Amino acid sequence: MGERTQFEPGDRAPNDGLYIEVSESRHTGSLPDLRMIRLQQGDRFPETQNKDRKWTHKKN
Repeated sequence: MGERTQFEPGDRAPNDGLYIEVSESRHTGSLPDLRMIRLQQGDRFPETQNKDRKWTHKKN
């Protein structure tokens, strides 16, 4: 079983780092107003800007 890659608002961050909003379809090239946040392990994810978006860890 692998590690989760997408998180819902209210879930807890598994690791410290930057997280970015993505659409459910994973198409991120032309989405306006994507938010990026920095969370510490155990912090809760905030609400997304719309119901079709999730949070994912930003790759370096």
